[in-house]
Amino acid sequence: MTGTRIAALGHYQPAKVLTNHDLAELVDTDDAWITSRVGIRTRHVAGPDEPVDELAAHAAGKALATAGLVPDDVDMVLVATSTAIDRSPNTAARVAARLGMTGPATLDLNVVCAGFTHALATADHAVRAGGARRVLVIGADKMTDVADWTDRTTCVLVGDGAGAAIVEAVEEDEAGTAPGIGPVLWGSVPEMGHAVRIEGTPPRFAQEGQSVYRWATQQLPALARKACERSGVTPEELAGVVLHQANLRIIEPLAAKIGAVNAVVARDVVDSGNTSAASIPLALAKLVERGELPSGAPVLLFGFGGNLSYAGQVIRVP
Repeated sequence: MTGTRIAALGHYQPAKVLTNHDLAELVDTDDAWITSRVGIRTRHVAGPDEPVDELAAHAAGKALATAGLVPDDVDMVLVATSTAIDRSPNTAARVAARLGMTGPATLDLNVVCAGFTHALATADHAVRAGGARRVLVIGADKMTDVADWTDRTTCVLVGDGAGAAIVEAVEEDEAGTAPGIGPVLWGSVPEMGHAVRIEGTPPRFAQEGQSVYRWATQQLPALARKACERSGVTPEELAGVVLHQANLRIIEPLAAKIGAVNAVVARDVVDSGNTSAASIPLALAKLVERGELPSGAPVLLFGFGGNLSYAGQVIRVP
């Protein structure tokens, strides 16, 4: 039987850094106000000549190089994004063109902040069903394009970036397990779709922060533990927890409530802000690059946010 694994990771952020002190010159805010409420100190900002597909292609190129692959070794490209300006060609097709690929299937997924974990599950399912052998999965967003720079409650949150993973087929053992990507737990709360939005012309990001905070801190711990159960891993066995990097005040209590007492908890939000679909692969790739997560170790990924949608799975570190 065919299973899946993550073969390699890659990440990319634009060179320009916007600090809290820089933001204080744009809106009525200051460093103390921002750090006390969301824990963010800096974020990376892409320029007008750096579209989402360029960010995505940079991260993808790093993942391919790390895996020792060339672009045509991939037969499917999935991009999770909610900030692409154009409808067609989709972002995945533009990434494929930038990388010089020949004939891959190309799909975009818009599940906002839960986009990468949805895309990872989709890649896992495609490989297991025989629809692909190797999939390039990317989370990429340019949130500064949709920020309202007059609203101090939201513009201080956002940053730009991309993260990528190579998902490939691996043979399962006799027990039907593979050392890679565990079963997904996913769902949504449609009646709370108003809580996180990117709407209008031009589109603007808005949210009901307290509603998201209450839902995340009260409902997500049980969902995250259920995702662990599906992979046959207890929270205590986790080597890492990479949640959507929305707010440090959400991330730290959540990790504690999940019961991941031995895990390295990703806190990339401090340096990168909320990069939406990019936040999980970006944070995961950095932890692996720095050697903070050993190869083969179990790590919980859990995305949540817009719609309100969520998706989580336990993966093994490449």
